[in-house]
Amino acid sequence: MSGDLESGESALQLADEAYRRFDVDAVVAHLSAAIRSFTSAGDSCRAALACVRLGDTFANGLGNLTAARAWFARARRLVEDQPPCLEQGWVAVAAMGCDVDDPAELLASAELALDRARRFGDLNLETKALADAGLAHVQAGRVAQGMALLDEAMALACGPADDPDSAAKSVCSFFTACHYAADFARAASWAGVLRQHGLIGPAPGPPVFLASHCDSVQATLLIELGRWGEADALLTRASADFEAAMSMPSWHPAIALADLRTRQGRFSEAEVLLLGKEQALQAVLPAARLHLARGDNELARATARRGLRVVRGDRLRAIELLAVLVDAELASGDLAAARAYVTEMVGRTGDLDVPTAQARCAGARARVLAADGDLVGAVAAIEDGLDRLERAQLPWLRALLLVDLAELRVRTDDPTGAALDAHEASAVLAALDVVVPAEVTALFERLGVRPTSGPADVAPIEVQLTRNGKWWVVSSPDSTVRVPDTKGMRYLAELVAAPGVERHALDLVDRIEGEAGDTASRRALGDAGVAADFAARSAYRHRIEGLRTEIDEALELGRLEAAEALQSELDELVGHLSAAFGMGGRERPAASAAERARLNVTRALRTAIGRVGELVPEAGAVLDRRVRTGIYCAYEPLADDAVRWRCTR
Repeated sequence: MSGDLESGESALQLADEAYRRFDVDAVVAHLSAAIRSFTSAGDSCRAALACVRLGDTFANGLGNLTAARAWFARARRLVEDQPPCLEQGWVAVAAMGCDVDDPAELLASAELALDRARRFGDLNLETKALADAGLAHVQAGRVAQGMALLDEAMALACGPADDPDSAAKSVCSFFTACHYAADFARAASWAGVLRQHGLIGPAPGPPVFLASHCDSVQATLLIELGRWGEADALLTRASADFEAAMSMPSWHPAIALADLRTRQGRFSEAEVLLLGKEQALQAVLPAARLHLARGDNELARATARRGLRVVRGDRLRAIELLAVLVDAELASGDLAAARAYVTEMVGRTGDLDVPTAQARCAGARARVLAADGDLVGAVAAIEDGLDRLERAQLPWLRALLLVDLAELRVRTDDPTGAALDAHEASAVLAALDVVVPAEVTALFERLGVRPTSGPADVAPIEVQLTRNGKWWVVSSPDSTVRVPDTKGMRYLAELVAAPGVERHALDLVDRIEGEAGDTASRRALGDAGVAADFAARSAYRHRIEGLRTEIDEALELGRLEAAEALQSELDELVGHLSAAFGMGGRERPAASAAERARLNVTRALRTAIGRVGELVPEAGAVLDRRVRTGIYCAYEPLADDAVRWRCTR
């Protein structure tokens, strides 16, 4: 027996050495050996702690939460029948706080750990337990109580607590809570102190992980403030720093950047950033928003429902997911379901002192009331949401609410009020660095709202592109011509409708092929096998989401082997979908779907622009200069262009 204990300790030392080399495979092998040795020696407590370390390696080193949860479950079984001991506390808070879906479960585990920490005098465990308990309270809507516990945890982490790993996990819970509660000032107030103590920084391991998490929270604030360019640069740098230090893809910056890409209309980039990460709850909301923005209401609904099932009593995340469900049901024409979700949303929001939650709830209520014909009630709901936002607070969200209010006033035959709201929204947007949706620009034009910077000295000639059955009509003050409907003209309309917005070639193909309804007749993209066409990529996305739901259900029922088998299938499908984007560096017998889309879209766009140029040479020449093609396409007009293109679809 003593030999087994010695073998176990030796295996732990080898695992420590492998960890310092970032040799994850060796860490797994040595920890597995340690578990076998301690189990053979009958030392359940040491075996449980080794299981915790192995689960942590799978979660944070390999990104496999399914395997991680299996090892954490084994650790709990090993110590559950032991007399009260310190190991029970460490096992209780084995997972990262942000990886525990249900705040009630997180709080119960944290309270057990806090009891053991104080009973046995372990400040490191007390720090982790306080942080996880604080996060649980914040998620459940008890924000002030939770933040007080988190402040105490941060004080310990920057003071007497001396275990970098548990401090790092505590800081992660802190930043997660600040993110969900939109308490960006608190995050900033602690960031400097945490950097001074080396808990955040460029060093490999926990410091760079937490630095990337901190940067992601800061970027989230910049996004809400409408400073998207700064957020983009910050997240790109954070990802690069993480990957340079750790030689693996980043986590939090990639998820935050995916959410920004969706807002920018760069859907394929967002999908690539989320591939393989949607099993983490942090990625569920960005994934649901991406599906909704693409118009895949069924997949948006399934993803948001999956998230809603697992968050349970988490009010903050539930509100955001319910907002997606409301919009998905409205887009699908199911008003009754939208009403039910907005009722739940209102109930969860209650008296929460979180401006973003209150404003989003007000917007969702207004959309449902408007769909139900109660325009007066919808206006009142939006006005209530605006009253809850200070004028300088969250300007992007404020501008969107003002746009919604202007649209409602148009529908209530109040053109004066609509114009006033639109002017205010335009003034807010003029100060922001955001991608203004094409429908917002169109609303401003209908209401006669000009950019606050004022018109150019010489107003450009406006040329309108309008769909009319099997033709596209090109209208200018001097002439009107018709161009036959083609895929190239549809691609062109997508770009012209959103000036300055980059579109991935695959996004254009997905949008137009789905609209044309002729995907069944399209042959596969070359002989690339897994390089899927539009219909196949959509099928992959739906199957992947179905597998994630099945994995969650298997884990909830304790069917760990079934969950691991499903995870293997999911990993394979994610690999196939990645290949469709030309990712992974594999040798392929044919071009990736992305490359094939680039060639086809470029050819179709240039042909369409050529046809337009034959009929309206001056306007066509502007298109030829201002439409950029390639993997990313865009219509990028300049302020001094003699012709400004518009699109009405």
